[in-house]
Amino acid sequence: MSKKIIFIAFVVSLGGFLFGFDAGIISGVMSYASPEFNLTEGQTGWVVSSPSFAAMLAMLISGRLSDILGRKKILIIVAFLYAFSAIMSAFANSYEMLYIARIIGGLAFGAALVLAPMYIAEVSPAENRGKLVAIQQLNIVFGFFAAFLSNYLFNKYNTADSTFLTDENVWRWMLGVELIPALLYFGALFLVPKSPRWLYLKNEIIEAKMVLNQIHGPERSALEIKTIENAINAEKNKDKVVITDLLKKSLRFILIVGLVVGVLQQITGINAVYFYATSIFKQTGIGTDASFSSGVLLSTISVIFTVVSMYLIDRMGRRPLLLFGAAGIAISLLMCAYSFSGATYKLTSDKISQLQFEESSKLMPFSNKEYDNDLDFKNDMKMALGNQVFLKNDGAILEAATTMNATLVLIGILGFIACFAFSLGPVMWVLLSELFPIKFRGLMIGFIAFINSFISAMVQLIFPWELSVLGNATTFFIFGMIALVGFFIMLKILPETKGKSLEQIELELVKN
Repeated sequence: MSKKIIFIAFVVSLGGFLFGFDAGIISGVMSYASPEFNLTEGQTGWVVSSPSFAAMLAMLISGRLSDILGRKKILIIVAFLYAFSAIMSAFANSYEMLYIARIIGGLAFGAALVLAPMYIAEVSPAENRGKLVAIQQLNIVFGFFAAFLSNYLFNKYNTADSTFLTDENVWRWMLGVELIPALLYFGALFLVPKSPRWLYLKNEIIEAKMVLNQIHGPERSALEIKTIENAINAEKNKDKVVITDLLKKSLRFILIVGLVVGVLQQITGINAVYFYATSIFKQTGIGTDASFSSGVLLSTISVIFTVVSMYLIDRMGRRPLLLFGAAGIAISLLMCAYSFSGATYKLTSDKISQLQFEESSKLMPFSNKEYDNDLDFKNDMKMALGNQVFLKNDGAILEAATTMNATLVLIGILGFIACFAFSLGPVMWVLLSELFPIKFRGLMIGFIAFINSFISAMVQLIFPWELSVLGNATTFFIFGMIALVGFFIMLKILPETKGKSLEQIELELVKN
């Protein structure tokens, strides 16, 4: 495998890094931006989830746009949108400007998540295609790691003695720093060639052959040219595929399998945990600083177990990884629910007097009152302080009042992340790329990606409401039970595709 190919795959998949960075950074941002704009739970959910709704639209149209304008050109526009979104987010002076800026970022990462694997697959030799496409998933988790580390450092240096960082501007720096990798991505894309397959489709044959020769060398490029020309000739003889083809009886089983895995990947709450990680850790009472540092640990675990998945997927197979992962996710989330259900909350007068914000004296009427659930406690705190003051100081208040097994929650969250990172996270996309006949693959993967993105957006949108109305324990119990049900459904229907040719899989699973 040439260094040129690795460089191209790395550059193009930087869009995945920016997606992970954007998704991870918001968990720390909302700790400051929510009180800054006095946001309700619904408004907080919309700021966090709006990029995913925008991504759904981008996923539907970006593939077609790239057919018209070219993969490279659309990716350059994507990089520009990332940079513009970072600047606009950092300078947001209202709730509306903040979510509009994030919607622009959502359009960017929705397109990037579809186009980067497509481009990489079109320039890669068949024997290395899987590894090269997987660089995108690795870049996503590296993006999460960089975001959580960035948040941790900004929060660490936002002290009372700092004249540079304050509670009012630190979140702007958290968002604005995304401009650096966005500009790097924008510049680096000019160093990669146009997709040779797209050039062939546009009848720019001479340029396509020049690109293949530059990437693979003369000997290998001759084989690639033959493969591409055979594939294009075969496609010319195919009937046009329409969305109603998804309803064909012969495709029903694999569509159900794809939908089960695609829905389960998001409905168990992975993006609620990623996007709201800092808020979740605050609920355990470990404090704001420890919540930010726990986010770094969370993203480190994600990187490690994504690499583990890349090692195991062709050794253990897809089915065992997905089943072990789903079982581990269910156990981890139910562990969190159990720990939260045993929490108690009590503020003593001494602890109230140690809280370092002006309005803390308003909490004195509630001193020594013990609560057996987080809902009643937080509602009383909001009633005493007002929503804005509570949101600004919730980490310190919960740290002073909470008695629970925070270590068990941390183990549960990290267990969830680890199990997701070696199963549903990367394996879903590999399984989808193998499961469907080549004629229907693009349509079916696009349809399931749209459903997957919709579920992700809805989970992010309602998660703050769930915590506020249902409480921590019930919220995690629901996610845990969904994962448990998903495990038993997959145990019943999930096929194994390891070591089988695409033709063999089609023969076994497509019911004529």
